[in-house]
Amino acid sequence: MKRAGQKVVAGTEAPGTSQTSKKQKTSLCGSGFGESEPCTSMDWGSLPHHVILRVFQFLTLVDRARASSVCRRWNEVFHIPDLWRRFEFELSQPATSYLKSTHPDLIQQIIKRHADHLQYVSFKVDSSTESAEAACDILSQLVNCSIKTLGLISTAKPSFMNVSKAHFASALTVVFVNSKSLSSIKIDDTPLDDPSLKVLVANNSDTLKLLKMSSCPHVSPAGILCVADQCHGLKELALNYYILSDELLLALSSEKHVDLEHLRIDVVSENPGQVQFHTIKKQSWDALVKHSPKVNIVMYFFLYEDEFDAFFREETPVTHLYFGRAVSKAMLGRIGMNCPRLIELVVCANGLQPLDDELIQIAERCKNLTAMGLGECEVTCRGFIEFVKMCGGRLTQLSIMEEVLIPDSDYSLDRLHLEVSKHLGRMWFPDMMPTW
Repeated sequence: MKRAGQKVVAGTEAPGTSQTSKKQKTSLCGSGFGESEPCTSMDWGSLPHHVILRVFQFLTLVDRARASSVCRRWNEVFHIPDLWRRFEFELSQPATSYLKSTHPDLIQQIIKRHADHLQYVSFKVDSSTESAEAACDILSQLVNCSIKTLGLISTAKPSFMNVSKAHFASALTVVFVNSKSLSSIKIDDTPLDDPSLKVLVANNSDTLKLLKMSSCPHVSPAGILCVADQCHGLKELALNYYILSDELLLALSSEKHVDLEHLRIDVVSENPGQVQFHTIKKQSWDALVKHSPKVNIVMYFFLYEDEFDAFFREETPVTHLYFGRAVSKAMLGRIGMNCPRLIELVVCANGLQPLDDELIQIAERCKNLTAMGLGECEVTCRGFIEFVKMCGGRLTQLSIMEEVLIPDSDYSLDRLHLEVSKHLGRMWFPDMMPTW
C-alpha cells in the first residue's frame, strides 16, 4: 500500500508548534551576510545594573541624562555613586563662548544628590568673570564633599583673576575644610592667597601629593614654605620663580619629606627691565637632588634677552628647559657648562648667529640629553650633524625646523637627512613650516 506523499506548504505551522511560541515576539535582525533571521525583541528595562552602568560610562553627560528617562531602572542607575565620582563642570556665557555649558538644573541636582559622591572634580570656564563666579558659587555649596582632586581651568584668559579675592578664598575654604583628603590641586592663574594655603595645609597635610599653582600673585614665599613644611607627602609642585627660595628647597629636602618627583618653575616677565630675578644657591639645589635624586626639575622661561643674568651662573640640576622667547648664545653656552642633568631642551627663537659651538658643547656635557627642539634659530648643517653624531641614538626626539639649517660646502639639506638618520639609527627629516 503506497504511503500518501506529505506536502508542506511554506508559511503553514508545523505539527506540534506550541501556542506559547506563537505569542513570542519576533523581529528581523541582520546577520552580517545580508540575510535576515528572527530574534526576540529585548526589554531594555531588564538589563542588569552593571550593564547599564557600563553603557552610561560611554555617554556624554547630556546623553546620560536623556537615557535616564527611558525607564525607572535606568534612572536608578543614573544616580549610582560610581557615575559621579569624576565630573567636569563646564561654565560659559552662550553669547561669547564655544563651550557647552552644564545646564543649571543639572548642576543643582548634582549638588543636591551627589555632592558627597564627587571625588575628581574640575571646572572649565570661559574668559568671562560671570563663569568664574559661577564656579565659585558651586564650590561654596559643596559642604558634604569628599573631593580628592580639584582643578580650575580657564580656557582663555585667566578669568578667575577677575573674581574678588574674598569670594574666591571663601569658596576654596569650603572645599579645603570639608574634603579632608585632597591629594591633587590645580589652581593656576587664580587669586589664591597665603591664608587659603594655611587652611589647605591644616585640613589636608597628610594627603596632599600634587599642587600646581603657577601665576598666583597673592601667594608669598612664606605661604608656599608653609606647604612644604607641613605636607611631607608632596610629590609634585608647580609654581612661579618669584616664590622659589633657598628655604623652600631645603624644606623639600628635609628627612621628613618624601622624594619629590616633579618641580615645575615658570620664569615669566611681562615688562622688560622691571623685574629683578634672585639667584638660588648651588647648595640648595644640591640638597634637593641629594634628597630626591630622580626629581625632574622643569623650567619654562618667558624672558627678554637681557633678563637672564641671574640664571645658570653655577651648576643647576634642571632636567627640562623651554625658552618661549629669544635666548642669547651666551645663555645657551652657560647651559652647556652648568646643566649636566639636562634631558630636554626647546629653543623657540635665537638671533642670527649660528649655534654650532653651543649645541656641540651641550652634546658633550649633557650626557642625559634625549630631546631637542629648535625654532627660529640658525645652525649650519655641518654643526648640526656633529651635534647629532655626539648624541647618537639617545636622541629619541629631535624636532628641527628646516629653516633653521644652513647648507654649507659639506652638506646640502638632501644629504643632511640621510646623514642624521644614520647616526640616529632611524629615518629622520626636518620639520616643515606650514604654508597657510
